[in-house]
Amino acid sequence: MFDLLIQGFIAVLSPQIFLLMTAGVAVGIVFGAVPGLTAVMAIALCLPMTYGLGPAAGISLLIALFVGATSGGLISAILLKIPGTPSSIATTFDGGPMMEKGEGAKALGVGIVFSFLGTIASVAALAFIAPSLAKVALSFGPHEYFAIAVFSLTLIATLSSGSMAKGIFAGVLGFAVSTVGIAPVDATTRFTFDQVELNAGFSILTVLVGMFAVAEIIKVAETSRNADGAAAPMIVKIKGFGFSMPEFLGQIPNAIRSALIGIGIGILPGIGAGTSNIIAYIAAKKRSKTPEQFGKGTIEGVVASETANNAGIGGAMIPLLTLGIPGDAVTAIMLGGLMIHGIQPGPMLFITQAPLVYTIFAALIVSAFLMLLLEFWGLRIFIRLLAIPKHILLPVILVLCAVGAFGLASRVFDIWTILAFGVLGFAFVKAGIPTAPFIIGFILGPMAETSFRRGLQLSRGDYTGFLTNPISGTFLALAAVSIAWQAYSEYRLSQRPARASLLKLGGEE
Repeated sequence: MFDLLIQGFIAVLSPQIFLLMTAGVAVGIVFGAVPGLTAVMAIALCLPMTYGLGPAAGISLLIALFVGATSGGLISAILLKIPGTPSSIATTFDGGPMMEKGEGAKALGVGIVFSFLGTIASVAALAFIAPSLAKVALSFGPHEYFAIAVFSLTLIATLSSGSMAKGIFAGVLGFAVSTVGIAPVDATTRFTFDQVELNAGFSILTVLVGMFAVAEIIKVAETSRNADGAAAPMIVKIKGFGFSMPEFLGQIPNAIRSALIGIGIGILPGIGAGTSNIIAYIAAKKRSKTPEQFGKGTIEGVVASETANNAGIGGAMIPLLTLGIPGDAVTAIMLGGLMIHGIQPGPMLFITQAPLVYTIFAALIVSAFLMLLLEFWGLRIFIRLLAIPKHILLPVILVLCAVGAFGLASRVFDIWTILAFGVLGFAFVKAGIPTAPFIIGFILGPMAETSFRRGLQLSRGDYTGFLTNPISGTFLALAAVSIAWQAYSEYRLSQRPARASLLKLGGEE
């Protein structure tokens, strides 16, 4: 095994492949950092470039793009409170507030380091336990996926920041928006109002860019009208990665838990890093000794999000390499790239083309180190982007958002869509409604509906199949416990003011 891994390192560290990977990581970081551009776009645009390359060079370039784009989303998520990719949604929750408090360097440093560690952890999982984990994931059917989706949806209350009713409203609205278009299974059109453009529904990218990027642009534009011209907090000196060794060591348990969540969710087809970073964030908040600090600027939230989304890289590669099943859009393009070079993923791949498999492992490790070095080198440059006046920066970001939306399907309709969701996101801000539950509902809605209907088909309309299945029954039970616990917690919080008033009255007497 180690001999094969050494051969893989020798291959990827050759001058040609190493330079290709360096360029790939740099381009990936840019695509991840710019709102509206994603890892899917980066890999799809660069895939033709691999036709004339050998298998090792072509696959290494695609992996470098994947790693760079996944991590690059943290840059705009922290500096601008706009997630560059769906995998950095939860990074905005604490990364943005840290930036506002003048701790932008620390937030970026924490994000970069734990992105690196998450990637390394996922490579270790890919190398040592890939076949076993893939077999477990393959045993999951519609009943299990529906139960996982329901359990994840019940976590919405954790992100409701003081009002469970508002959080549930946002989650239900997100679920409702996800039903627009052609229905799964029976292919009937819903809520299209005879508009052909709505047949395909709304893309996660247009919703994400609108709800976060455009809404943030409108919000900043509104507040800047009455601003006194005070400059944004700037960081003059940055020591190391911006955080101390005790802070790093204190986040190790959080990082391990988040890496396991990212790897586990990455293995399951169709869920992806857009969900894993939010679930890891919720888990970190539940286990934290200071949950009240989440959303106000704590490194725990950044660590959880960035570790989980990068751990999903290796997780998504596990079913791709061992079973030939792509887990998301990125690995679907990766599958095409493998097949272009005559590589057929599956159980026999580890036997027939073992050297190439370990070259992929080496490429993932080298890409992680390149990502760490390039982002660390650019740390001071990223911070200085805040010196750009808002009246120049915001229009440029808006144009890039529009270009990214148009690039999805070359439709002007998608540009109008991001503007519409931008207005909705701004309305959420004004009404104090959290955006995260809306995104969770939108992402998990299609999976829950599709799995529910397929599960009913398998059990011939018998609803009890979801309960009698051991795995789905367990997750549904956990969902019920989660709802009950959240309701109890809300009740206890509502009773505190009443108790305080009674104690005050008793003291006056």
